[in-house]
Amino acid sequence: MGILNHIALISAAFVILQTRWSSSWPMDPTLGFLRLPLNKSNFHIQKPYDLKESERYSFKHGVHKMWVYFADKPLYRNSPTHPRTEIRITGYDYSSGVWQFEGYGYVPCGTANVTIMQVFGGSPHATTFMLRVDQNGTLTYYRSAVLASNMYDRWFRLNVIHDANASHLKVYIDGVLKFEAPGRGGTSHYFKCGVYSQPDGSYYMESRWKGIKVLKKCG
Repeated sequence: MGILNHIALISAAFVILQTRWSSSWPMDPTLGFLRLPLNKSNFHIQKPYDLKESERYSFKHGVHKMWVYFADKPLYRNSPTHPRTEIRITGYDYSSGVWQFEGYGYVPCGTANVTIMQVFGGSPHATTFMLRVDQNGTLTYYRSAVLASNMYDRWFRLNVIHDANASHLKVYIDGVLKFEAPGRGGTSHYFKCGVYSQPDGSYYMESRWKGIKVLKKCG
């Protein structure tokens, strides 16, 4: 067998392996995206309406810490929603284009049945994406697809890419593509992270975030 045939076989094998590993091999999801400037003015803290911000949020050494109790009040008086403490990223609401959220998240053991990141805006639903944590430290897409297990007490990198034009969503954890899904409609979207209790949320809920970025696809 000649050297050209050897090269062809090696190239074919590489393509097969690349295809098999593409869904589990870490990568940088931010390639081809432009990082947009963020500062304190872009972080609006949503919290129980009757409490001071400092009672449910802190920012120290580059880490945003947000916590809430299941018995806390909602965001607004007489709101039917459950309690939350979240960063609502302002200044980058969008209705078209390809956008990305990146952040390093941390959830302490015991926090359960809570949403820790959202792509807000949908129709007829209120959201396009919810990342939830169940009682076992498992990250899920809403209440269905399992994205990652045993996530308590460790930092993880989250990248969520939303193509508003194509109505398509990709979710990466630690650089690995974990999930793809169609969008859920809506004409305006934005990113949120923190803790938003679900109906069966734990007594105490907390998440921490650092390295938060908003990016937009170039071109």
